[in-house]
Amino acid sequence: MGTGTTVLEGRAISPAHVRRALGHFATGVTVVTSLEQDDVPVGTTASAVSSLSLTPPLLLVCLERSSQTLAAIREREAFAINVLAEGQEALSANFARRGAAVSWEDVSFRLGASGNPHLDGVLAVLDCQLEHCLDGGDHEIVIGRLHALLTDEQGRGPLLHYRGSYASLRAA
Repeated sequence: MGTGTTVLEGRAISPAHVRRALGHFATGVTVVTSLEQDDVPVGTTASAVSSLSLTPPLLLVCLERSSQTLAAIREREAFAINVLAEGQEALSANFARRGAAVSWEDVSFRLGASGNPHLDGVLAVLDCQLEHCLDGGDHEIVIGRLHALLTDEQGRGPLLHYRGSYASLRAA
């Protein structure tokens, strides 16, 4: 490592340090959606999303324990991961709000065959049935079995998050 390097060990590592260090890892931006008991859509922005297994097709997403979306996923045992495209920063910001502050008023979506909300204009929708919820500290690790997917083949780039800001891929 070069000049300007910060080295921390043990108790000196705070949550702010962890967030800053992991900010150097570019991640895709998604909105995880489900339905509450009365078929009210819920969603939250998530970048802690990953493929877990190809056979069987399993995905994981990490959600805060207090998340309204997590509560709906546990109730319905289903969710969708909507992969955002470049230019969808406003959609990401809307779903990054908490609880009632999230607005569905200007969000274009349709319900998939599973009943999960699929956001219009996204790069992909990965529709899952809940397999497991595991302890993940202040989050829960939600594992879903993929049972339907939709992809947009228009060649648009993904919306990325890097060092606390939105970013995009640029052809080399």
